[in-house]
Amino acid sequence: MEISERDFLQAEASAQALRTAGYAVSARYDPRYDRVLVGLNTGVHVAFPVELAEGLSGACPADLAEIEISPAGTGLHWPRLDADLYIPALLQGVFGSKSWMARQLGAAGGSVRSNAKTAAARANGLKGGRPRKRAAAKPL
Repeated sequence: MEISERDFLQAEASAQALRTAGYAVSARYDPRYDRVLVGLNTGVHVAFPVELAEGLSGACPADLAEIEISPAGTGLHWPRLDADLYIPALLQGVFGSKSWMARQLGAAGGSVRSNAKTAAARANGLKGGRPRKRAAAKPL
């Protein structure tokens, strides 16, 4: 497949647009706080705990310390972990794929405890627990 000059210019413009919010110029792992620190070209520094990012949670400090920045500065790569983060998404609070983020949100939502939820669970327990689901009648 041959790339035309027009295609190349469009791709270059698209990449430049992604970099307008900032791109990584430095990245390092801080074992003292168990965080990744990313320095942007704008002078802004972003830090996030490793447990928030897909593929980084539970990794050893030596693996976390080896971080590569993509040539355009829009991505971070951990070669020992085969993990990647996209800088524009990171700046929007996205720390992994859609399915991974959905699992994280679902787990957090299911673990919420409130006084009302606790009282309802106790009341249901006194009644014998959660009612059994009834099988739906099959149409003839």
